[in-house]
Amino acid sequence: MSEFETLKISDANAVRTIELNRPDALNALNGQMTNDLADAFLETSEDDLVKVVVLTGAGRAFWAGADLKEPATARSRFGEMIEALIDFPKPFLIAVNGVGVGIGATVCGLADVVVMSDKARLRCPFSALGLTAEAGSTMTYSQLMGRQRASWFLLSSEWMTADECVEAGLALEVVPADELLAKVKAKAEILAALPMASLVKTKSLLMDPVREKLKESVKAENAGLAKLRGGEANQEALAAFQEKRDPDFSGL
Repeated sequence: MSEFETLKISDANAVRTIELNRPDALNALNGQMTNDLADAFLETSEDDLVKVVVLTGAGRAFWAGADLKEPATARSRFGEMIEALIDFPKPFLIAVNGVGVGIGATVCGLADVVVMSDKARLRCPFSALGLTAEAGSTMTYSQLMGRQRASWFLLSSEWMTADECVEAGLALEVVPADELLAKVKAKAEILAALPMASLVKTKSLLMDPVREKLKESVKAENAGLAKLRGGEANQEALAAFQEKRDPDFSGL
């Protein structure tokens, strides 16, 4: 396995743990992390020694969305990263150890199993940034939550607690923070003790009917993001972020 600047990789019992490792930036997604994640999942998909992947975050956050200190163009492989997750053929578990914002929330719709710390919460802040949803969430959230809950979560930019995420169907269970990684790794090891061919075939049967539609949703979302990025609402949101004030969207 390659070494990655923004990720910490560890293997045990056919389980690979990929830890987002920018704790001082709350694991915000920059260009380097985008590249690293795309390459890590592509490499892992071809690694016969790994049956299951667990994704988690270092420090107090899981994944605090895009790094707003960096231009969006720096994340040029974002689409490739998301496609690598959609095409990933093996079981993919997420241990949400803290706040998940933006991609830290929407990625949960692409996992096979999500387990959350009792201290974790998720937010899709796209409307509050003058943008729109991403990572296939306009499709996955409706499938997991039903249309009304998905609409509220994606439109409102409100937080959802770990318990609310389980109730909505976005996560499987909530566990105490100090037990999270151990419990998720135990689940991963249950899967990893089973034959790879069975795991891969079952996942393909679950994903194949929706995979191409999901990719089409991602492309449509990315087009929407490109259209809205740099618009008046997005500029106001970014200015408010820099100036540490609430945005004013009146008239927008």
